[in-house]
Amino acid sequence: MQALQRKLWRDLLAMKGQILAIAAVIGAGVMVLFLAVTTLDMLERAQQRFYQQAHFGDVFVDLTRAPEHLLPQLQLLPGVQQLQSSVRAPVRLEVAGFDDPIRGLMLSLPEQGLPRLNQLVLLHGHLPVAANEVAITEPFAKAHQLQPGDHITAVIQGRLQRLQVSAIVLSPEFIYQLGPADLLPDYHRFGVLWMPRRALAHAFQMDGAFNHLSVSLQRGANPLPVLDALDLLLAPYGSRGSYLRAEQASHRFLTEELEQLSVMAWFLPLLFLGVAAFLLNVLIGRLVRNQLQQIAVLKAFGYSHNSLLLHYLQLACVIVVIGVIFGIGLGLWAATGLAELYAAYFHFPDMELRVQLRHLALALLLALLAAVVGVFNVLRQVARLQPAAAMRPAVPPQFQRGLAEKMLLRPWLGQLNRIIVRNLLRYPGRSLLSVLGIALSSALLLVGSFQFHALNTLLDIQYRHILRMDTQLMLSETSPERILAEIKAEPGVLAVEAFRMVPVRLHYQRTSYRTVLQGLEAKPQLRRLLDQELTPIELPAEGLVLTRYLADYLGVKPGDRVQAELMEGANRLVELPVAAVVDEPVGVSGYMERRALNRLLREGPAISGVWLLTDPLKRTELQQRLQQRPTIAGISQMADIEQQLRNYIADTLLGMMAILLLMAGSITFAVIYNNARIALAERSRELATLRVLGFERYQVGWVLAGEVLLLTLLAIPLGWVLGIGFAWSLQQALTMDLFRLPFVLEPASFALAALGVLVATALSLSLMLRRFHQLDMISALKTE
Repeated sequence: MQALQRKLWRDLLAMKGQILAIAAVIGAGVMVLFLAVTTLDMLERAQQRFYQQAHFGDVFVDLTRAPEHLLPQLQLLPGVQQLQSSVRAPVRLEVAGFDDPIRGLMLSLPEQGLPRLNQLVLLHGHLPVAANEVAITEPFAKAHQLQPGDHITAVIQGRLQRLQVSAIVLSPEFIYQLGPADLLPDYHRFGVLWMPRRALAHAFQMDGAFNHLSVSLQRGANPLPVLDALDLLLAPYGSRGSYLRAEQASHRFLTEELEQLSVMAWFLPLLFLGVAAFLLNVLIGRLVRNQLQQIAVLKAFGYSHNSLLLHYLQLACVIVVIGVIFGIGLGLWAATGLAELYAAYFHFPDMELRVQLRHLALALLLALLAAVVGVFNVLRQVARLQPAAAMRPAVPPQFQRGLAEKMLLRPWLGQLNRIIVRNLLRYPGRSLLSVLGIALSSALLLVGSFQFHALNTLLDIQYRHILRMDTQLMLSETSPERILAEIKAEPGVLAVEAFRMVPVRLHYQRTSYRTVLQGLEAKPQLRRLLDQELTPIELPAEGLVLTRYLADYLGVKPGDRVQAELMEGANRLVELPVAAVVDEPVGVSGYMERRALNRLLREGPAISGVWLLTDPLKRTELQQRLQQRPTIAGISQMADIEQQLRNYIADTLLGMMAILLLMAGSITFAVIYNNARIALAERSRELATLRVLGFERYQVGWVLAGEVLLLTLLAIPLGWVLGIGFAWSLQQALTMDLFRLPFVLEPASFALAALGVLVATALSLSLMLRRFHQLDMISALKTE
C-alpha cells in the first residue's frame, strides 16, 4: 500500500494542471451550493425566530369598519386562538430635507402593553404613549436619518400634524416593507408608523371600531373553515376577504426569495458537478488506459482488485477535496456579501450567518457522488482487467478508409490537415467526448449571458412598452371620475388616464389566486396591454383579461369562465369569461374595461388612481400642487420605481449571474486545457516522430493545435444547443410572482459563448505549445 501511495502522489504531481482545472469546476459547483444553502438557512432561521418572538398572525382581514363588540363573537369561532384588532390608515408624510412626496401607513397600538399578535421589536427609544408620539420602522428611520426625539409631519385627513418619533422598531408584518401597488421597497418614499389606538381612531373617526384583524390559529386547526366563518361574519362590514399568511405581502415576497434560493441550490450545482463528473471520467479513464500494463504488473505481484480500485478512487477523491475546500472558501466569502445585501431588503432583529456541519457535509457528499458517478465505469474496467491480457503489447489498431474519410479527406487539404482529420475520425468516441466537454462549457457561458440580456429585455418591455406614464397618483379613497378634469387642468399635465383597482380572489375548479383586478380604459395608452408580439390589445367591453402567468397558474384559457370573489363593498361572487391573455414580465393581475368593472361593483364611474404624462420642465411645480390635494394619498415617479427595480436586480440576480459567468469562463478554460493536455500526453510519440521525419516545429505544432481547434469549432454549435436547453430550464425554474424572465437569446449571447471558448482555446494552446517546444524527443520515441 505504501507503493500505491507513492504512485498516487506521483500521478497527482504529473497531472497537477489538469487536476487543478477539474478542482476549479468542482469548486464552482460547491461555491454556488454552499452560498445558496447557507443563505437559505440564515433567512429561514431568522424568519422562524422573528415570527415566534413576535407572535405573527396566521390569518388577516382588511375591512371598512367593524364594531369592537364583535370581537368576542369572533373569538368563539372554532380554530381561533387569539385575535388582534387594529386601525390602519394611509397618510402623507413630510420629512425635513426631503422634498419628494412620502406615503405612509399608520397603524394603531394598544393603549396598554403590547399587541397580542404582530408584536413590535423595540430597537431604540420607547413605544408611543402621548397622542403626538409615533414609532417608525428601522429602514424608514435609516433612509431619513431619524432618531428618537426627531419630528416628522403627517397629513391626516387633510390636516397637518407634527409628530415626535419616540421609537424605532421592527415588525413581522413588514420584514419586506412594501408600499401599496409597489413591487419593491422604497424606504425614502414609503414609511410605516404606529401611534396609540385612541389618537389614531379619533383622527379617522374609528372610535370603538377597527378596520384590520389579525388571527392566530389553534395548533392543527384547519384554516379554511375559519376563513369562511370570518368572511361570513365580517361581510356586512366591508370585508375584503380573509387571507392566510401565505398571501400576506411581506411573507409572500420573502417566501419567493427563499424559493429562488432553493432553485439556485440544486440547479446550478448540479450543472457544475455534472461537468466535473464528465471531466473526471475523461481524466481517470485515459490515465487507466495509459497505465494498463502497470495495473497488470501490480495485480501479478499480488495487489488485490479492491486495493487498486481504492487507489484510483483516492485519486478522484483528492481532486474532490481540493475543489470542495476551494469552493467552501469562495462560498463563505460570497455568502457574507449576500447576507449584507439581504439585510438591506429583509429586516429582522437578528440575522446570523452560520457555517453548519451539515452544509459542509452536503457539499462534500454531492461532490464525492459526482466523482463516483464520473469514475464508476473506469473502476469497473480496472476490476475486470486480467493481468495476462493487459501485459501483452497493445494490438496495433487497424484502420481503413471509411465513408467519412472518403467524403472529407481531399488532396487540397494538405498533408498535415489530413493527419488532423484522420486522427479525429479514427477515434470517434474520444473525439465526441472532447466535443461534448467543450460544448458543456460553452453552454454555461451562454446561460450566464442569457440572464443579463433577459433582465434588460424585461425592464425594456415593462418601462418602455407597457408603462408609458411618468407619474402615478394613488387616491386616499375611491373617488368620482370628475376628479380627472381637475387633475388634467393642472399646469404641466400632458395626458391623464384613470384606473380602478379592487382586490379579488379568482377561482377555477380547485385552484384560486388572490390578486388585484384593474379597470383600465378600453384603449389604454399610458398603461398598455400587450400580446406575445408586443402588440397593444384593446380591452373587451365585457370579460376578463389575465396575465399569462396567472392564466397558467389557474389552468384557464380564453373562453373559459372563472369565478371572481370581489373583496370590496358588498362582497360578491361573480362569474366572468376569460376574454384574452396578455404577456407581462412583472406582477400578476387581471384586467377589465373600467366602466364594466364599475358596473360589476354596482357603483358609478369611480376611480382609484390616475396615471399622468407630464412636462419634465414643470414636473416639480406640478408635484408641489398635487401634494396640496388631500384626496391624493401618494405620488410615485415611474423613473424612481424603475431605478429601484434595476438596483434590486443588479444587487441580487446580476451579482449572482456575474459570478456564474466568471465561473463559467474558468470552467471553459479548465475543460479545454484538460483536453489539450491529454492530447499532448497521448500524441507526444507521434509528434516527435513527425519532427524526426523532417517536419518543422511549427508544422508539427499545427497538428496538435489544429486538432484542438477543430474540436472547439465543432463544439460551439452543440454548446449553443445545450445552452438553449439550460437557459430555458433556468428561466422556468426562476419564474415567480414578482417577475418572469422573458426567454430571449440575443446574438450577443451566442457570440459571447463562442468567443469565450475560442479565448480559452487560445490560452490553453499557448500553454500546450510551450510544453511541446520543451518536449524531449528521445524520451518520447522510446518504445515501452
